[in-house]
Amino acid sequence: MGEVHQLITEQGKLAALAGEHDRSVIEAAAAYLANEDSEIGFVYSGWAQAALPHKRLPDDVVWQIRTDHVTLMVAPGHRSPPSGDPIPIGVPFGSRARLILLYLQSEALRIQSREIELGRSLNAWLKRMDIPVGGKTSRDVRDQADRISRCRMTFQITQGNRTGLINQSVLDTAMFVDSDTPDQPGLFIDTAKLSEGFYEQLRRHPVPVEEAAIRALANNSLALDVYCWLAYRLHSLSAPKTISWKALHGQFGRSVGRLDHFRRHFRVNLVLALAVYPDAQVSETPAGINLMPSRLPVSPKVIAIKDMRRKIASEG
Repeated sequence: MGEVHQLITEQGKLAALAGEHDRSVIEAAAAYLANEDSEIGFVYSGWAQAALPHKRLPDDVVWQIRTDHVTLMVAPGHRSPPSGDPIPIGVPFGSRARLILLYLQSEALRIQSREIELGRSLNAWLKRMDIPVGGKTSRDVRDQADRISRCRMTFQITQGNRTGLINQSVLDTAMFVDSDTPDQPGLFIDTAKLSEGFYEQLRRHPVPVEEAAIRALANNSLALDVYCWLAYRLHSLSAPKTISWKALHGQFGRSVGRLDHFRRHFRVNLVLALAVYPDAQVSETPAGINLMPSRLPVSPKVIAIKDMRRKIASEG
């Protein structure tokens, strides 16, 4: 993947598009390289190991995914109608749910608070991610925010002979408001408060990511998952490690039945993730993919500077 970044840097995007590389990869790499914004975001390490579904599930179905060290279950929440039984609204899914969660986690660590403003602040952030606000996008964001607010998640984390269980909601409270504007009809979440347990896990186990990378992958839920997973795994390795296709299928391919179909699908999204993570050292083998120790996508120096600015701002 390094040759793509070098080609764009030395000869430009148009020359790269004239070559043999896939257009979507060139577009992602060029967008990443052209972005001068050094903002960083954060995601809880549990989400980097086991993620939400990519497509909508039946509203009453519990989502479950198992990896080597993490089992994630997400139970759908319910909405209470004016009369009758509670109605399940389904678990969060897709790229919009991931972007909302990324915003909540990044903003909570940025302001060092569980209480987060949504509404205009979330819309402004989505615009930074090149997500148009209004129409279908606003409806999708409202729907996913509602699902996130009401669902309940369970992370079961295994380390050696020890197993820990985190069973909680993402949010403790959410304030719903009605809007009569054309772009935001109906219910929307104005403010939210991360649950104490989730916030503490996030503070203890954050994975730094680059907003420029998230922006380039913002409409692709699987590529986002692969990027966050690489950001979590690569820098902690002390030696190369091969991840089998079977293990990758279990983590990323629940929606793809056949392993050979999954391989083709995963390769496409792996290349997209690598297009926005130039320092990632990853290669494919017949057995799976080989991960090699790599630098974080975000420089520790940049993280330290951001932490210092936040501290100064809070003290001022």
